Amino acid sequence: MSSDFLLPGQPVPLPKGPLPQLGKGLYIKDSQVRASLVGVPRYEGSTLAITRVRPHPPAPNSVVLGTVTRLSPIQALLSVSVVDGIPLPPGEEFTGVIRSQDVRATEKDKVKIGDCFRGGDVVRGVVISLGDARSYFVTTARNDLGVIFATSEAGHTMEPVSWQEMRCPKTGSIEKRKCAKPEGL
Repeated sequence: MSSDFLLPGQPVPLPKGPLPQLGKGLYIKDSQVRASLVGVPRYEGSTLAITRVRPHPPAPNSVVLGTVTRLSPIQALLSVSVVDGIPLPPGEEFTGVIRSQDVRATEKDKVKIGDCFRGGDVVRGVVISLGDARSYFVTTARNDLGVIFATSEAGHTMEPVSWQEMRCPKTGSIEKRKCAKPEGL
């Protein structure tokens, strides 16, 4: 059985054999078991069910995804929209702050925020503390953290070429970013 999230309407992969007893979050249409909730199908005894996944606010060590909304010389502001792999409902985003000392693990004093992030970049980070009353402090000081999606000045999706550079596939121009190491490498 797969451990991938299913979306409503998607077929549920079932092992060979008799059809299991169906619980919450599943239904049969066109003789195929389908999901009615977002989630991972799991067996609860002999019953197969999908339980509703509830979003929760960030906590220390939560992995978050957010979009860079504002830059200053000392920090980047994020609109956090995914916490620990669970999307937040629209309008319920949190604000995260990546301070210049939290961008990299080494050479912290040489970090220039403008060379690491740009407005609109999607960033993977880890919450390090609850910060102040308005925002969470986020770090990208690991190889797997940083920019995961960026658009070039020409408007094309960029691809990482090193840990600190991304290239536009159409124009070939190079822009500086603090890139996250792609998963699986």
